[in-house]
Amino acid sequence: MSYCINPKCKQRQNPDDIERCLNCGTELLIDQRFRLIKPLRPLDFRYNTEIFEVVDDEGTHKVIKVLGSQKPKEISLLERETLTLQLFNHPGIPRVIDDLFTVTLHNSSSDLHCLIMQKFEGQNLEQWMEANGRISQALALNWLIQLVKILDEVHRSGFFHRDIKPSNIIVQPDGQLGLIDFGAVREVTRSYLAKVSGSGGNDMGMGQHEVTVLVTAGYTPLEQINGQAVPQSDFYALGRTLVYLVTGLHVLDLPADPNTTRLIWRDKAQHIEKPFADLLDDLIAPAPGQRPISTQILLARLEDLPRQLKNFRFTQSKTFKISASVGLFALGVLFIFKILLPLGANIFAAQGEISEAANDSQGAQEYFKLAVKFNPQVKNSIAKFYFDKASRSTKNLRDGKKYYELSLKYNNQDVDTYNNLAFVCQLLNEFECVTNNYEKALKLKPDTWGGRYGLGSFYDDQGKNDLAEQQYYLALKSNSQAIPVINNLSRLKIIKSDYNAATSLALEGLKNTKEPKLQAALYKNLGWAKLEQKKWQKAKEYLEKAEELDPQRADTYCLLAQVQEALGDNDNSWLSWEVCLLFESKQPEVFRWRSKVLERIRLKPSSPQ
Repeated sequence: MSYCINPKCKQRQNPDDIERCLNCGTELLIDQRFRLIKPLRPLDFRYNTEIFEVVDDEGTHKVIKVLGSQKPKEISLLERETLTLQLFNHPGIPRVIDDLFTVTLHNSSSDLHCLIMQKFEGQNLEQWMEANGRISQALALNWLIQLVKILDEVHRSGFFHRDIKPSNIIVQPDGQLGLIDFGAVREVTRSYLAKVSGSGGNDMGMGQHEVTVLVTAGYTPLEQINGQAVPQSDFYALGRTLVYLVTGLHVLDLPADPNTTRLIWRDKAQHIEKPFADLLDDLIAPAPGQRPISTQILLARLEDLPRQLKNFRFTQSKTFKISASVGLFALGVLFIFKILLPLGANIFAAQGEISEAANDSQGAQEYFKLAVKFNPQVKNSIAKFYFDKASRSTKNLRDGKKYYELSLKYNNQDVDTYNNLAFVCQLLNEFECVTNNYEKALKLKPDTWGGRYGLGSFYDDQGKNDLAEQQYYLALKSNSQAIPVINNLSRLKIIKSDYNAATSLALEGLKNTKEPKLQAALYKNLGWAKLEQKKWQKAKEYLEKAEELDPQRADTYCLLAQVQEALGDNDNSWLSWEVCLLFESKQPEVFRWRSKVLERIRLKPSSPQ
């Protein structure tokens, strides 16, 4: 069966072996290459585009999106979708096969605009759910990780999707997910500028440009309904999609708390444990500022999530299962090496390092035990091995923590290991581990400024400003020119409204460092202090200097945005806000500034449509 591409044709189905539609005479072989074999969604007035499965002249199945409208805006949207898809390189995002092309209908002057894309085999999640019902926690975690990685590709390219929902996600035969329908995709910069610049603005410095609003009942957040979509809007739609998958119920059928407007769903998905449920609730928080700030932060949480779940179990690798027999063999030859103890210890230590490098941790431990039994003096070298391995574990904090702990097992007198372990625990939010290890380091070496600085930074992150300040001053007693300490202390003085002290500290720090990133941090503090003192022009000078020295600091752009806004430079202000929102930061003040601006965007009246 071949379908006629003419949307006005009254009888669109045709036999396979003809060249023109029997009803309207339109060519059935599109662009001399593609034949439409079935529609992928209903052919009715609800959609301004039609989507078909097609087969090309080589027998390969693809997807065609056909726009029948002649409106410039709708043609522009399809052009934008084409260009956007060409930017992506991810197996979960369909590839564009060719540039956008037009088809002229038989006996008509109007054109159809056509986009050819890769076809994902499989069912969309609505179809899959109808056949299979709600999903397990393990599958939910697997699918969420896949989808966030796809979104990471989209967001890092400077776009957001705006139409995530079960029918736009395909489960392929190999279990991998694909995200489709990028017709609503929006470039972050253009979206923000369209909403907040160019027409003089209102009392919040925001303009009134037109913003395309796309709404899918149950999955579109309030800010998007109001024409104020932001990248965090994708997280809301993603979270609600997962709620549908784990409950088996459409989100419109679930109640909401009348006071908070939060969805009430956990009682319908009791197999989802609290840490996972908490993450889903963060994704579907009513205000965008309450949701994760970026895909990278979300991926970090997802990486750590399995270890918080009671039902999560690690499976053993073949190497791990074989390690027991390796250990027995090693024990069997133990008596041989007793005549050459130092040599035997070194051999076992070397074999332990080889096993650890092959991810055979159990085997490595057996070899290291044998090495120590032969010669206790190898403990320090094993500790150094694990310390170096921990330092290289930049992609997995849990591995870093494990290796630092193993290093301390062989040498519990190393201050650097305690300090590093405390820092890793801080990143993992394991607060007892942080304080315990900093205290052990300081007990071994009370006058080390690094330990004091680390503990002070921990208290700083917890909002315990007095404790942080105490540790910073103790650090400066050990090293009066420790620039990171001076920088943090200056920042604390600003938070405590002691702007003169903050300025003095920052200027003192600038005298003693030539490191650009440290200089940038200090200039940022100077700009922040002047901003709080309403000395706008001086604040702008300092912050622009900070930006020049280190263009990757989110806090610099957050502060610069506020200064530019105070000076009436609304266009540049909102460009700075965009960077503030997109750059990664863990500083609590940055999260406060972001929440405020996202709330302003959410509450701004909708632009006229």
